[in-house]
Amino acid sequence: MDIYSSKFAIIVIIVLVTILSLQVLTNSNNSAQLIDAETCELYIMDSQINAKQYLNEFDQKCLDFKNLNT
Repeated sequence: MDIYSSKFAIIVIIVLVTILSLQVLTNSNNSAQLIDAETCELYIMDSQINAKQYLNEFDQKCLDFKNLNT
């Protein structure tokens, strides 16, 4: 197969798009934002070390709900 042929270019583009879409799909599962129930702070689970990584942001709905219960 000649590298200057259009078939080769189309195959390369399809392979690269497939790899990119797989990376996006796998990364979106790892970066789901979660809410700490006690502090209402947002965090993500770091899959490499299985630990919480806090984002220094708070969920306003959670804070409002906690204020209603006190």
